[in-house]
Amino acid sequence: MTTVGMTVNGDPVSVETEDRTLLVEVLRDQLALTGTHVACDTSQCGACLVLIDGVATKSCTTLAVQADGSEIQTIEGLAKDGDLHPMQAAFNENHGLQCGFCTPGMIMAGVDMVRRLGKDLDDETIRSELEGNICRCTGYVNIVKAIKAGAARM
Repeated sequence: MTTVGMTVNGDPVSVETEDRTLLVEVLRDQLALTGTHVACDTSQCGACLVLIDGVATKSCTTLAVQADGSEIQTIEGLAKDGDLHPMQAAFNENHGLQCGFCTPGMIMAGVDMVRRLGKDLDDETIRSELEGNICRCTGYVNIVKAIKAGAARM
């Protein structure tokens, strides 16, 4: 067992875990942060996307020990004082979800896009950037619309 120390959604945490344990397992099973979803286990779908030191990372292929000393932000850490993050609010207002399973990963991808590319995102850029995120319910039209609206408000 290895002790992994990290800051998750602004709170310092320390967990005992095996070296082979995935970050998504620690988040969901040990820290009860179930907004980060597991779908493919192969880094294909993006449902497990979190920000590690501000960078979008698929937690289903990241070992927890790799996150030692890092700042982790999950979907649960975006809202502040009961107010939705602008990207979360934009998904709600623009109907950027149906079943909601992929939504946390899509929102985290949107936040990362703004960090890297700025607020002025066009549809083509958003669609290209979402290539690592799969939604099985929608045609992505409202997801793109939501990310564009959220980016403008961030």
